[in-house]
Amino acid sequence: QVQLVESGGGLVQAGGSLSLSCAASGRAFSSYAMGWFRQAPGKERDFVATINGSGKMTSYGDSVKGRFTISRDNAGDTVYLQMNSLKPEDTAVYYCAAGLYGSSQWQYYYWGQGTQVTVSS
Repeated sequence: QVQLVESGGGLVQAGGSLSLSCAASGRAFSSYAMGWFRQAPGKERDFVATINGSGKMTSYGDSVKGRFTISRDNAGDTVYLQMNSLKPEDTAVYYCAAGLYGSSQWQYYYWGQGTQVTVSS
């Protein structure tokens, strides 16, 4: 079992930056790929980024490529999402998840409770 707790969300102006963190507790953090997903009101949950267990492989959704960076600290059991050049359409609840490396939410077994990110225009 893995418990995930996100933090770092908030309100930011368009063009600004935010850094999200996801602290994990439980079993073997480094054995899981970690992903970030987001869900805006009335929309489906979308893939944002993923990183494999060693941190050597990453993948991003098309809408965030070049603006967001995922990283992890296996010693500290934490995954990060650095978000730059934020746009109003990035407004959503952001979730971290632990599971298999990939872009489908069905590849992830454990989910955090989410953190709200709001980008004002």
